Amino acid sequence: MEKFVIDTNFFVNLEIKSGFGDNPKKVVCGFTNIAKKLKKEGRADFFMPPRIVEEFLGFFEETSLIKDFLGIIIVKSPDISQLQFSAEVFYQLIDEVRQRAYRGLRIAEEAVVDGAKKIMGRGELNKMEFEKKIGDTVKNLRERYRNATRVNFLDSLADLDLITLAKETDGFLVSSDEGVMRWGRIFGIKEMLPSFFRQRLLSLQDQKK
Repeated sequence: MEKFVIDTNFFVNLEIKSGFGDNPKKVVCGFTNIAKKLKKEGRADFFMPPRIVEEFLGFFEETSLIKDFLGIIIVKSPDISQLQFSAEVFYQLIDEVRQRAYRGLRIAEEAVVDGAKKIMGRGELNKMEFEKKIGDTVKNLRERYRNATRVNFLDSLADLDLITLAKETDGFLVSSDEGVMRWGRIFGIKEMLPSFFRQRLLSLQDQKK
């Protein structure tokens, strides 16, 4: 029996071209139809951590389709008290946290300097003009800070849940999040590219018992 740990973005990120449908609802429906048969025949199990389920439900209204979907998903928290990882992984993680925090700080400093230059003559600006000028600077700061500290990195406990649960179950992680996949490789888990996931399930369906 094969095991799969599935991230929310598999269902809502249509750029990955999963082959299940051209909108999130169709993707959920297409996946559920295949997964239900595989689970019934004992060919595959599908997992999601509770935090990922909460995230998933934020994208969909409660319907019979969503209930069917959740009926085949095993909702499980990773047992973090039992899992063991190499200390080298955490050295890499802490070092990258430090580097990203420093890059974020430098970006904040640059944005403040840029904003100061724009509003040096603020005494001559009315309130609306002042807020517009500083607002553009703050918006730019937020976007650059996010790119420096979060993109291609583990930026939530839900991300870490996916990796540790995949490790615990020896399952394939299915995600289009570059940060999750990158760190999943560092942690040494199995992965399934979202664009090939449907084909993998169909091949399991075609296997003889």
